[in-house]
Amino acid sequence: MTSPDWTGAIERARKHAPFLAKAIENLPDLTDLLAAGESGKALETAKGAGNDTEDVGIALRREKRALALTLAIGDLAGAFPLLEITRELSAFADRALDAAIANAIRRRVPDTEPAGFLALALGKHGAGELNFSSDIDPILLYDPDTLPRRDRDDPGEAAQRVARTLVETMANVTDEGYVFRVDLRLRPASEVSPLAISVDAAMTHYESSALAWERAAFIRARACAGDIAAGEAFLAAIRPFIWRKSLDFGAIAEVGRLTSQIRSNSKAARLVGPGFDLKRGRGGIREIEFYAQTHQLIHGGRNPALRLRGTRATLDALAAAGLIPEDDARLLGESYDRLRTIEHRLQMVADQQTHSLPRDWAALDSVAMLDGLPDSAALVEELTEITEAVGQRYDALIAASSGSPPGEGAPFPVEGEALVGELTHLGFAEPEAFAQRIAGWRSGKLRALRSDAARAAFEAIQPDLLTAFAHSPEPERALLRWEQLLANLPSAINLFHLLEARPGLLELLARVLSLAPPLADELARRADLLDPLIDASAFDLPGDVASLVGDFSRFEAGDAYEDILDTVRRKVGELRFALGVQLIEGSTDPLAVSAALARIAEAAITVLSNATIAEFEKIHGRIGGSELVILGLGRMGGGALTHASDLDLVFLFTGEHGAESDGARPLGATLYFNRLSQRITAALSVPTAEGALYEVDTRLRPSGEQGLPAASFESFERYQKEQAWTWEHMALTRARPLFGSDEARAALQGVVTEVLTSRRDADKLQTDVLDMRATMAEHKPPKGPLDAKLARGGLVDLEFLVHFLQLREEKGLTHHLGDAIRALVAEGLLPEGLIAAHDVMTSLLVAARLLAPDAQIPPPAARHVLAKACGCGDWEQVLPNLEAARSDVVSAWAEAFGQTLEVTS
Repeated sequence: MTSPDWTGAIERARKHAPFLAKAIENLPDLTDLLAAGESGKALETAKGAGNDTEDVGIALRREKRALALTLAIGDLAGAFPLLEITRELSAFADRALDAAIANAIRRRVPDTEPAGFLALALGKHGAGELNFSSDIDPILLYDPDTLPRRDRDDPGEAAQRVARTLVETMANVTDEGYVFRVDLRLRPASEVSPLAISVDAAMTHYESSALAWERAAFIRARACAGDIAAGEAFLAAIRPFIWRKSLDFGAIAEVGRLTSQIRSNSKAARLVGPGFDLKRGRGGIREIEFYAQTHQLIHGGRNPALRLRGTRATLDALAAAGLIPEDDARLLGESYDRLRTIEHRLQMVADQQTHSLPRDWAALDSVAMLDGLPDSAALVEELTEITEAVGQRYDALIAASSGSPPGEGAPFPVEGEALVGELTHLGFAEPEAFAQRIAGWRSGKLRALRSDAARAAFEAIQPDLLTAFAHSPEPERALLRWEQLLANLPSAINLFHLLEARPGLLELLARVLSLAPPLADELARRADLLDPLIDASAFDLPGDVASLVGDFSRFEAGDAYEDILDTVRRKVGELRFALGVQLIEGSTDPLAVSAALARIAEAAITVLSNATIAEFEKIHGRIGGSELVILGLGRMGGGALTHASDLDLVFLFTGEHGAESDGARPLGATLYFNRLSQRITAALSVPTAEGALYEVDTRLRPSGEQGLPAASFESFERYQKEQAWTWEHMALTRARPLFGSDEARAALQGVVTEVLTSRRDADKLQTDVLDMRATMAEHKPPKGPLDAKLARGGLVDLEFLVHFLQLREEKGLTHHLGDAIRALVAEGLLPEGLIAAHDVMTSLLVAARLLAPDAQIPPPAARHVLAKACGCGDWEQVLPNLEAARSDVVSAWAEAFGQTLEVTS
């Protein structure tokens, strides 16, 4: 064994790795120890590098920097084997998480003993195999009974504070650098769940709702920080979820599909050379890991000796058990070590989490020489040989695992007379006709069922699916909408697998299809909207706007602008769909759903506006002293949307008209903000690969459709004070600044308040209000008996009445209609009964947008659900309650205006 070359390692690091060169310059004493070959003392010194400060974040960053230098130089010198390096990095991640948890708890509750909060390490961290520049993927859990908190803090809120502070401590980039990038997306239902999850909620998820990939993720899980004992107890409790006695061939086939997807979607070079991805490419690091984990999924439930975390240890155990050839285990293990070593070289250059060879040959030469090779050609030749050997073995594994288990064929399809008999038994009204339709699905009529795999997957769920439809409120309607759903999907095999794995979703799907046409239409466009419903948290209301903005802003590194648009559409669509399901399940008050829809829209506006501005500034730059401000009106301004609401927005800007942007293609202020507002409108409304988002209505801007898309504050204020019509001031009563700096929004709110509280002629105001309502009633009659909005005495009349009193009395000036009514009642200006009238009609409006979108009386089953959503004992109460609410509005209208409304049932 050759002696470590410390001098050569330091020289190569200085020459070929800028990140290490800077660390060498900044840490001369540590470098001297390394140059002298005192590796043990250097490691000890590195681990104590943060001892000179009590600030946890600074201490960890200093230790990270010193440890990175020590391990990198030791690696390059040949003094530290790969497993020692990855073990030290993983141990540091454990220490860092533990310190960050304790710090986060004590920051909120000083002088307490940390307890009730733990981190589970997954992936390479769990296996003790962290990269030189890895992120970490912990799952954060808490015990609400033992987590220290202030008396006024809810346990869940306290846990989220700990999680947020922990992430800030670890991941924020400061002058001292960062500790680790933290990715929490492996937690249960990460799209909708909080950052930290209670132990009981996590237990429920993994016992009943988790997907196949989560099983694979937990193969390498371990308790790493915080309450270690509680973490180990949790992992022991979910062991049956991870290690199942039966063989899950569907999960194994999924590994093969995932591999194909990774290979086909990879933007990296396909062949070894510049741009090749050592992790995701064919024959790369991930395929070796998948090779080991696939065998663990097959056999680990029956053979506890295979339940190991480390990749090399697993390969050795598989060979010892006779499950793979010893030569293959040795080749894959040695290949894994070498690929990981080269991966480290790539990351040493600039401390970036990269796995791809540089696209520039000169940079690739530099990486090769950092490794001690003569040039890039030698590196490419070596990697080509390794990846080809690994790829051949992995391809053979996937090919062998893709079929059915020996002796088992696909399920025998129920068809012909047997299917007619089954449908008859289930109670379908026209079993022969429906049997013929179902037979047509499998005949190639539907794209989603043309492949053998798709038909086999469908036949596996067909009995349970038909049973669920038979038990749904409207069986025939559910089956016909299912057919429409399949007709719209290019592929449905993932949907079939999901329904097979989560049979509880079948009943919910049947209810959606039979009761709510708008939700059924959404599902026909995006079957994956069902995915988040596997977790119980999907039936919780979304958080506040700030938390939603944070959730919508979790983009992948390197995401393009179009990817951001898709991400927001996907997340908004899932939340809106989940809220719709809550409505038809009767689990959530329609008023709460309405407010949640508005929060979601506001968060989407914030995230997409920021993204669009950033994209716009790349070309046109910024205008100093100016910014865009978005004002919400109508239901958006009032914070109470339905599933069918559009967004009434007005775009404004601060600063001077004559200013000019400082970009490569400068624009004057007016043109700049008008183009920017059009881009944001498109970001919110134009369909992408993930579908549409919102309809945006900007006709309430100054001068309406004749006006420019964006107006300056000055011109907006002048227009509102000098030219605006009464109806525009009525619209302004529900105005709410949605986007912009705190200062700009406060200034805009000041303008709105000043306009609304200006003196006005009460008689002219009344005349204008009555004329406008009469014109509207003439041109927009109610659509049906359930039209709580347009029917006389409905919500529009209530809005006109409220806005009239707000402007006349200068009281109750709040954007939320319900709150405005309460304020006017408190002033003695409206009867108290209008509070309930508003709630009754708004609840009906929100629920009917899904259950009776045409405002007509829905089928019997939907009537029951609609009644439940509106808080009625049965359908017989719905119309009388609506009539009573309208009657209260009619009476108040007569009192205020001396006019009797003509009300029809």
